[in-house]
Amino acid sequence: MSKRSATVERNTLETQIQVSINLDGTGQCKLDTGLPFLEHMLDQVARHGLIDLEITAKGDLHIDAHHTVEDIGITLGQAFARAVGDKKGVRRYGHAYVPLDEALSRVVVDLSGRPGLEMFVDFTRGSIGGFDVDLFYEFFQGMVNHSMITLHIDNLRGKNAHHQAETVFKAFGRALRMAVEPDPRMSGITPSTKGTLSESE
Repeated sequence: MSKRSATVERNTLETQIQVSINLDGTGQCKLDTGLPFLEHMLDQVARHGLIDLEITAKGDLHIDAHHTVEDIGITLGQAFARAVGDKKGVRRYGHAYVPLDEALSRVVVDLSGRPGLEMFVDFTRGSIGGFDVDLFYEFFQGMVNHSMITLHIDNLRGKNAHHQAETVFKAFGRALRMAVEPDPRMSGITPSTKGTLSESE
């Protein structure tokens, strides 16, 4: 399987973002976004997904974090799509349950070539470390739309909002790791009866 890495730069009047990703990494993470709690969550994805991530972002945070968070999701999704390539020989599906004390979340991913997000997380408070929890949905929607994956996120229980968020992102990393993992029994084969997992076919 060829090297599965990519770098994407996305510049708008609202944000300037660069993302580098290596799906066959060791969980190394270098982040500079101006959003400490989001960085804490992205670090979970890298470490538990064994994905190397480098993200730099400059955005109009003096207005609101919305544009920056959404655009990080978009750019990460674009980089992921380039890195995963034609998806031949991968497992395609991934899932994970992750607990943290009282909280438990389940994430299921399909490298389907079709964007779809079902997210059910009833956060117990509106912000964590100054981060608006509504923006987690915007992050995942941006990533799903541009990585062309189907993603189901369910927080099954939790009383501490930090724990809820952390279990979601850890489970997301674990599910991605499973989905992109090479399957020796599917070497060179697209895991679909259609013969393609491309959104354009």
